[in-house]
Amino acid sequence: MLADAAMSGLALLVSRLIALSALPEQPRGKLRDRFTMGFWHLEPMVLGLNGMMLTGVAIYALINAVGSLMDGGRDLEFSYAIFYAVVALIACLGMALLETRANRTLKSDFVALDAKAWIMSGGITAALLIAFSVGYVIDGTELGWLTPYIDPAVLAVVCLVIIPMPIGTIRQALADIFLVTPLDLKKHVDAIAEQFVRQHGFLSYRAYVAKVGRGKQIELYFIVPPNLPPRKLEEWDALRDEIGDALGGEGPDRWLTIAFTTDVEWAD
Repeated sequence: MLADAAMSGLALLVSRLIALSALPEQPRGKLRDRFTMGFWHLEPMVLGLNGMMLTGVAIYALINAVGSLMDGGRDLEFSYAIFYAVVALIACLGMALLETRANRTLKSDFVALDAKAWIMSGGITAALLIAFSVGYVIDGTELGWLTPYIDPAVLAVVCLVIIPMPIGTIRQALADIFLVTPLDLKKHVDAIAEQFVRQHGFLSYRAYVAKVGRGKQIELYFIVPPNLPPRKLEEWDALRDEIGDALGGEGPDRWLTIAFTTDVEWAD
């Protein structure tokens, strides 16, 4: 619980920093001066760490469940256990539903992962509630010898199901951390760049694309012929605006750099 609360607090802190960095008039201070490129790179780090923590907790619970089975199970007071499971299940499902609905608008990876954590907790609790109910029914019957094994057995099965759930988040977080180029975004940028190369008689272009959290980083370098007639800076700026509009996605989540040069070495 303490680790989960710490991760939630860290996620809130990073979300706050990202929101502040996206403001039109950004607040000044030492932190902002130290992170002039923004705070987007922190998002996948926190997501990856949180996802690994969720998986680690599930693996730890699985190991404990297997150990308990090998030691003969554990006795429970099923009436109290059922009451606790009902209350916990209502809380987990309520939070998961609330965050899932809110994230339809927010589209935040932080909220999505937290909702997934509530779903995982709810899944464990629901399975245990069923197990406790079965144990309550068979307790004192000829099948009563099974009751010590019900809790760890169901917990082990549920852990096997939920352990892979955060893997997708971890994989995407690692891809963002290592700046793996999203193929669909790169394909879109290439198509737009090739179109402008043909329209304006440029020699070629270089495109560098990465996705870091919610932020998209795009760098485009157009190789211009040395003998191309000179243009005013306002014309180059207008061309940049045209390229940016064609790329789409303008907003605080997009980091776009467009440069024109006759020297290929500047682009490579």
